Amino acid sequence: MKKIRIGSGAGYSEDRLEPAIDVMKNGNIDYVIFECLAERTIALAQQAKLEDPLKGYNNWLEYRMDSILPLCAEKGFKVITNMGAANPLEAAELVKKMAIEKGLSHLRIIAVIGDDIFPSIDKYVNYEVLETGELLSSYTSTLISANAYIGAEGILKALQNEADIVITGRVADPSLALGALMYEFDWSFDDYEYLGRGTLIGHLLECGAQVTGGYFADPGYKDVPELWNVGFPIVEVDKEGEFFITKLKKSGGIVSEATVKEQILYEIHDPANYFTPDVIADFSKVEVKEFEGNSVSVTGATGKPPTGLFKTSIGYKDSFIIEGEMSYGGLGSYKRAKLAGEIVNKRITLLGMPHLEIRTDYIGVESLYKDVTGDTPTVNEVRLRIAARTEEYEDALRIGKEIESLYTNGPAGGGGYRMNIKDVIGINSIFVPSKDITIQIK
Repeated sequence: MKKIRIGSGAGYSEDRLEPAIDVMKNGNIDYVIFECLAERTIALAQQAKLEDPLKGYNNWLEYRMDSILPLCAEKGFKVITNMGAANPLEAAELVKKMAIEKGLSHLRIIAVIGDDIFPSIDKYVNYEVLETGELLSSYTSTLISANAYIGAEGILKALQNEADIVITGRVADPSLALGALMYEFDWSFDDYEYLGRGTLIGHLLECGAQVTGGYFADPGYKDVPELWNVGFPIVEVDKEGEFFITKLKKSGGIVSEATVKEQILYEIHDPANYFTPDVIADFSKVEVKEFEGNSVSVTGATGKPPTGLFKTSIGYKDSFIIEGEMSYGGLGSYKRAKLAGEIVNKRITLLGMPHLEIRTDYIGVESLYKDVTGDTPTVNEVRLRIAARTEEYEDALRIGKEIESLYTNGPAGGGGYRMNIKDVIGINSIFVPSKDITIQIK
């Protein structure tokens, strides 16, 4: 029976490249998927595209493709990635140019488009925002992006058109692998049992080293060997959707029953009803079996017809966040840091500095658990951190200057001031009818 091997190349936008290179060189793979998008990532990419219409793709696209392109040509595997982010067309153009410069013009590079529905956002202003229950019209003045989570359709079309490299925008994470499986095994869009199994495969691969022990590791409780050298996962799957997950022998990390179970449950609101654009996957009867040599089989996934709705991430300009920090050391350092925090907060009130919220932390002094440990620790050093959220950049800057003025206005011994102001992009979601979305390849 025909089998294929799919390797993971990334689990987030700036993930390490070396484990991906190992998988591409030594994994005997047919496909590698680079999953590089999150809700906020796509909104930030849209913001970059607004500033420069030729940008908006993953910042590491060129860096990664410099290594991927020669290996793709040499080894003959196909690449599927959402590194196109907000601008898959320009991403594909860049990769095409790089391929030509490397003498690899025979590589066929195809972009998948259709997820960006911002040009028609007015059609949805009376839709309910999932997170707040408000109408989307409440945010219209600040909206910057709207990207639907499309499924495997565009990837399948690209592969049917002999793509070597498929570059997408906001495709649902598991669909990156599912598109390859549908192409290789001729699964149809109503083969829901197979689509459920393929979605599980994509879900296990989508976060890179999470399933090989990365996010699993907890020393003394869940020990993972050679985490410094953790490798990315590889799945071997047959036409029936039966598969096992493993990693390269020389890489660090582990693939075990426990790591796989943790990843199966990751971000799953209901194991019996995992909504994706392609299928409602059912993982409730999944069985996981561990074998020697970092190999785990997973069986029992199935699926049901999809909802007919695509979740759509809506990006909007929310606010500015100012973070200002100052260190205090030696005897009485915590008391001096506390006094400094009180001074800044009182100055902000005195001067009527506009802000939406403010927070004061004392890093290194049980700042995460102070409600449990009490408020009188004995320490020799502490880092004061004051963060505020403002509507205007100028207000954030004024608050930062007040923190900086602690240098000479007291208390004693402050140093190492650092200030950072960032533009905050908020994310909301709506459901959009899938029939509204037209998916194309170019």
